[in-house]
Amino acid sequence: MNIKNFIFFFISVTAFAQQTQFPTAKADSIVKNIQLLVIPAYQIDVVKLGAKGDSITNNKKAFDKAMALCKKNNGGTIIVPKGIYKINGPIHFVSNVNLKIEKGAKIKFSDNPRDYLPMVLTSWEGTMLYNYSPLIYANNCNNIAISGEGTIDGEGGKIWKTFKAKEGEGKNRSREMNHNNTPLNERKFGEGYFLRPQMIQFLNCKNILVENIRIENSPFWCLHLLKSESITVRGISYKSLNHNNDGIDPEYAKDILIENVTFDNGDDNVAIKAGRDHEGRANTATPSQNIVIRNCNFKGLHGVVIGSEMSAGVQNVFVENCKTVGYLKRGIYLKTNADRGGYIKNIFVRNIQLDQVEDCLYITANYHGEGKGYQSDISNIHFSNITCNKASESGIVIQGFPDKKIKNITLNNIEIKQAKNALSNENAENVLMTDVFIGQRASVPTAVSKH
Repeated sequence: MNIKNFIFFFISVTAFAQQTQFPTAKADSIVKNIQLLVIPAYQIDVVKLGAKGDSITNNKKAFDKAMALCKKNNGGTIIVPKGIYKINGPIHFVSNVNLKIEKGAKIKFSDNPRDYLPMVLTSWEGTMLYNYSPLIYANNCNNIAISGEGTIDGEGGKIWKTFKAKEGEGKNRSREMNHNNTPLNERKFGEGYFLRPQMIQFLNCKNILVENIRIENSPFWCLHLLKSESITVRGISYKSLNHNNDGIDPEYAKDILIENVTFDNGDDNVAIKAGRDHEGRANTATPSQNIVIRNCNFKGLHGVVIGSEMSAGVQNVFVENCKTVGYLKRGIYLKTNADRGGYIKNIFVRNIQLDQVEDCLYITANYHGEGKGYQSDISNIHFSNITCNKASESGIVIQGFPDKKIKNITLNNIEIKQAKNALSNENAENVLMTDVFIGQRASVPTAVSKH
């Protein structure tokens, strides 16, 4: 390498390295742009409307009446005092409402699928369709909150749990409709298709707060942030261990703060999505973006996942100061395949403490080895200050395609104390590693022994 080329190489690497520092100012500006709620002063206690916290009475009418009164008063706070409130059917939000579930209060939803009809516009694994209503549902609402120190119980472990084994036909039909661009009003599911509803879903909503509540026993995904923006999720906790019980799923969503959350989930803790396949690629104007995840405790299948349904793109994700409180299969997991298209870019992860995992950091463009024709772009992924006690399989995995390489990955100050396989890095370019230790750190070389 002559001196001229060397100087150019040095400048290029230095410029690349400078861009890879955790951009605190960018993350701070996202948080600053999230609008805080202003809820009108009107308040209504559900007990005053006839609700009984006896775990037996069906309180659906009282909760519906509380929401109607809030609508009449242009918003307000619905107070749920101590007690166990059975509700046979969904809660449908209106704008400018705070559902405040007080300490010692529990909302316990029925698990009779017919209670969640008529169907509503929703989404299922990345495809928009009509299905059972989510248990708590808001469509086209602004300034809404679920708060308090109480619990929401989705009763997902009995009847809903049996749906998993029977969902194949409905799932395949939804994907065919996605690929064939079937008109939305023809995508009717509900009875006979066994697609479980989400516990909480915000669709086309703005200015959302979910704070301090506990989420238990969801039928499907727990908190689905769909086509929504300006969202704060903080201080909540989980114990939801059924099939597909993701903690938080932002999808076509933006300007989100997730902080101080204690996860305990039967699936991913945070799974960032952006639509599936043809439908997702048609929505590139609404990628999932500007997401800050910080000061969380992970426990479940995976900590933070991007994909695999991410066809509209995912960008500008900032994860910091998180740790595990139990086993995770994978710590940070970026997954897509050749059916998806779209992109994953500008992902920054720092200050993560993992205990025991199967794989610590995993980036794959070939998830399940599926698909063809729509490979995704994965670029500008940056990991720093990450520790892991043990990876029973792989420390770090990066898997691109020969004709679509993963680009611009930095790994800085990574220590994985024990791993069956240290590093698997294929079809990636511009991978920069600084102070990466997998297994025991090498010390000074030993001297030649004397014979």
